[in-house]
Amino acid sequence: MQEKFRPNIFQFTNIAAHVLGIPPIVTEQYPKGLGPTVPELEAGDLTAHAKTKFTMMIEPVEKELKALGDPKIAILCGIETQACIACTTFDLLEKGMEVHIVADAVSSRSQTGRLFALSRLRQSGAFLTTTEAVLLQLVQDAKHNNFREIQKLLVQPSPDTALLAFFSSL
Repeated sequence: MQEKFRPNIFQFTNIAAHVLGIPPIVTEQYPKGLGPTVPELEAGDLTAHAKTKFTMMIEPVEKELKALGDPKIAILCGIETQACIACTTFDLLEKGMEVHIVADAVSSRSQTGRLFALSRLRQSGAFLTTTEAVLLQLVQDAKHNNFREIQKLLVQPSPDTALLAFFSSL
């Protein structure tokens, strides 16, 4: 999520959310021209890997994944769905990873591009999920130490991200 995309990305301010207990990896597409990661993500303490490829599977990210013990599951959110999310998903699936795309936490300048990309990614073997589903699956129990914090995030219903009409037509 970079500054130059802010005016053109559908639901931009509603995408940023922290995920519990998962080491995040941040990439930035051509930060010289598109700007840094937006402050709403509170990713200032993370290393943002600059890239020009649409996939995030660049050498520094590969090394970071290796250092994390080669995880078998990836949860993706970000922009642009039809480019960076799609290319990253295909690369991760090719490596045999299970890929979960947080459908209400990915976006694009074009909703047509976003919706067709999500459909294609689903057909390719990625799992589509929602922010609420991911958060609840991560805490797994109302007794989890962070459940109350997560519950506060879920009190307000998610905004319409134009996905309901799309998926009801499938």
